[in-house]
Amino acid sequence: MAFVKDMLRMWAHSWKRFISIAMITLLGVAVLTGIYAGCRDAFRSTDRFFDAQGLHDVQVLSTAGLSNGDIAALRKVNGVAKVQAERSQEVTFDLDGRKSATMQEIGTNGIDQPYLQEGRMPKKAGEIAVTRKFIRDSGKRIGSRLTVAPELASSDTSDTSDTNGADGTNETNGTDEAPSFPTKLTIVGVVLDPQNLSNPDGYSAMTSFRSTATTDYTFFAPSDGVTGTLCTSATLLVKGAAAESTFDESYENTVKQVTDRIDGTVKTDRQKARRQELLDAGNRKIADARAEADKKFADAQSQIDANRQQFNQQVDQIVSMQAGAAAAGAAANGANAGAAAAAGATTPQLDETTRETMRETIIAASPELTQAKQQLDQAQSQLNEQKASTEQTLKTKENELKTSIPQVRWYVQDRQSLGGFSALKSDLDSIQSLGNAFPIVFLLVAVMMSLTAMARMVEEDRSLIGTYVGLGYGRLAVASRYLLFALLACLIGGGLGLIAGFLGIPAFLLVVLQGMYVMPGLRLEYDWLYGSLGIALFVVGVLAATIYACVQEMRQTPASLLRPKAPRAGSRILLERIRPVWNRIGFLGKVTARNIFRFKSRLIMTVGGVAGCTALIVCGLAINDTVADLGIKQYRDIYQYDLMVVSDDSDASAMRTKVASDGRVTSSLDVRIESGDLAISGGGDGDSGKAGSSGSESIQLVAVPEKHLSDLGEMVTLQPVSSGILGTSGVGKTGSLKLDDDGVIVAQSAASALGVKAGSKVRLTNGDGVQATAKVGAVNRNLIGSDVYVSETYYAKLFDSKDAKNTKNSKSSEDSEALTWNAMLAKLSGSDTSQTDYAESLEEDSSVMKAVSCAHMADSFKFDLMGAVVALIVALAGGLALVVLFTLANTNVSERVREMATLKVLGFFDREVHHYVNREMMILTVMGVILGLPLGRLVGGMLTMALNMPSLYFEVEVKPLSYVIAAVATMAFALLVQLFVNPVLDRIDPISSLKSVE
Repeated sequence: MAFVKDMLRMWAHSWKRFISIAMITLLGVAVLTGIYAGCRDAFRSTDRFFDAQGLHDVQVLSTAGLSNGDIAALRKVNGVAKVQAERSQEVTFDLDGRKSATMQEIGTNGIDQPYLQEGRMPKKAGEIAVTRKFIRDSGKRIGSRLTVAPELASSDTSDTSDTNGADGTNETNGTDEAPSFPTKLTIVGVVLDPQNLSNPDGYSAMTSFRSTATTDYTFFAPSDGVTGTLCTSATLLVKGAAAESTFDESYENTVKQVTDRIDGTVKTDRQKARRQELLDAGNRKIADARAEADKKFADAQSQIDANRQQFNQQVDQIVSMQAGAAAAGAAANGANAGAAAAAGATTPQLDETTRETMRETIIAASPELTQAKQQLDQAQSQLNEQKASTEQTLKTKENELKTSIPQVRWYVQDRQSLGGFSALKSDLDSIQSLGNAFPIVFLLVAVMMSLTAMARMVEEDRSLIGTYVGLGYGRLAVASRYLLFALLACLIGGGLGLIAGFLGIPAFLLVVLQGMYVMPGLRLEYDWLYGSLGIALFVVGVLAATIYACVQEMRQTPASLLRPKAPRAGSRILLERIRPVWNRIGFLGKVTARNIFRFKSRLIMTVGGVAGCTALIVCGLAINDTVADLGIKQYRDIYQYDLMVVSDDSDASAMRTKVASDGRVTSSLDVRIESGDLAISGGGDGDSGKAGSSGSESIQLVAVPEKHLSDLGEMVTLQPVSSGILGTSGVGKTGSLKLDDDGVIVAQSAASALGVKAGSKVRLTNGDGVQATAKVGAVNRNLIGSDVYVSETYYAKLFDSKDAKNTKNSKSSEDSEALTWNAMLAKLSGSDTSQTDYAESLEEDSSVMKAVSCAHMADSFKFDLMGAVVALIVALAGGLALVVLFTLANTNVSERVREMATLKVLGFFDREVHHYVNREMMILTVMGVILGLPLGRLVGGMLTMALNMPSLYFEVEVKPLSYVIAAVATMAFALLVQLFVNPVLDRIDPISSLKSVE
């Protein structure tokens, strides 16, 4: 019992060490669990939401639409739980200019169900539910009416709609009709699209713009009122996928098994079957057209023949009358009256030659008959020409049918192809990678500080340990005094750390996340396993340091322990050998130098602890500086143009005329901009069909006219980059990169995320969903957005081929349809404010879809999520620095009490004693700061390499001010600690402190 009381008394006496160990453990556990818990809570709530709304696991798209036969084939795939046929239509409407939207049918099979936020779900024809973004932009509300018009389909889609045959399950239907939705609409609800959780007021809405291939809004309509049997896509749910977390590798493997089965058999068979359906439908149309033409020609020929017969009868009658009259006249002039009477009684018989001659004579003598004959002959000639022309046309159609209908392609995509899903996943993964890295530094510092504190605690009880061991107490029992002390401190600190880690930090992160994404049903959850392991990690580290300190002392005999520890032998330090410097240092300066360098363990612990804390602060500030400069570097340095204007294809000419008439442009470059996808090429043919199989990035595909390839360098800074180390990259000379017809130029942000470099093969998807395998000619320095530049010729080579997989002959540039230059990059005159105002005014024009001012983007670019995480890390690093300095300062004072007492006996005033002790700590702190500054830059570079976010590349930069802030903050913490240490120095009693141990 006395042993326990003494142990408790010792614990109470060492309360400062207890608080230090508890605080370090609290910070470490909070960092270890906090960021992880925040990301995990977001992951789990999003996964629950996806499961509740039935977000599709697989989506199948086809260049020719999907028929009932395609849907039936997908249902038979092993592993498919549900299949839902999707019908949609692109429409346009007027909203401060021409805007576009996708009319999406609400599925009846429970897949991709919109989440109701306000109002009710649409049930009748003409009712729709809209997103909150549309409500915000339009100013409309529930009950408002809207009129839309179907958008003109592209040539490919039109051809498909016109020539679609019946599917395999209904051969007699003739053709499949494209979906058609009502145009008079009424808003009855506000919903959240499960495919896009982006907050319309968040970061993504502020920094992104849409190209011609992406509609501005999505409207959800019921099946009532929707016509057309052709499906635009099919969505699938995979068996067992809902039981897995959508962000885990196990989910990806489950879905991949099904997509592989679709790619392996169904895809190939249905592509061929669908094309044959289109061919059969085309042949049927040609046959029907021939039959209809033959019937019309036969009717026309019958009419002509009837008219000619009537004409001939009329002429023959005149011929007969003239022949009879001539015969009667000749008989009247003769002598034989009986013969004349007989001749007049009968019509004379004329041979055919005479009759034909008389016909021609009669027709020639009569203008009316001549005109009638000419009309009959002309009608017959025209009919013959029409017959020949129609037959030639039909034969040409028959010959061209196979070449005019392209090979049908299926694209099998998983959730990774959804921009909102991949952005959320990448954001959380990147933040979680920071949460996995920083606790390592906290753990190392905790172990170092615990070793210092516990080693000093054991050394102070040296004689007491010898007494207990001499009295027969086991070394384990004696060591338990210190092990239980450290364990209790870790458990209390860890418990408080779990509260901060699973409640405080996640709540802070989720507030920021909810500003970027809408996540219904978000709640904080505790992970018993991870929380227990987090505490156990620090318990093991601190106990290991305590055991080491105990072993170092207790391996001696009780007699040795009862005697005071022999002072460290004196030795020369390196500075003493530099005589010119040493001789000029004062007495107290020499004492300070010896104290610093002779006690190497204290030197290492102090410098290492301070360096680690300083490095954490620099690292956090480095990430903040990197993010803060992204907008300026991208929109001031890389983008040399001031304005980007995007229009619809049909309005491209009007848009250019509008911009030119305003007189603000000093130079410009017409380009084509499409929204596409870039993925690592799997099989080399670019037709793997799975956008997410090897990783993919949403890109902005920029096609440049062949005659103006050299002008691209005037609008965009083209600098080749190569991957570097520690977050750096090698940047080539400005202007040394040229766009040519041998490959594409890929933005550094996309190349870094996918691991692409010059010479790589990638799968490129254009705005029409057509995929092709492209060669990467170079990687261009780019920080925001994922631009891929391609020449006009190379674009035609990639996407204009009839069948890139089965044939080698593609369209020539003369035969292919010329690209529509739907965008303009322009340099403007005037100030930044005037350029921003001009871009806003352009957006009000009906011919402009989007106008982006680089000046506005540079000033307004923000990354709230990363800024919040950096602020959190810097705050925790500052707290750790304060605790470390406090622990080291108190340990330094406790092990030098006799020295301080001696100085007081020698006549040192309290202020002089303060200066004597604090000077050493300040010098050690400065040394730690000097070491921590470059270490922080090193760690910051390593961490930014792990931050692969969509359309962002972190080019590491640390401003000089950040180094100053980190150094000043650490020194300020050191000065703050002195305020707590100085009273301890003042309370040292020289008499009691100098008493002999014996």
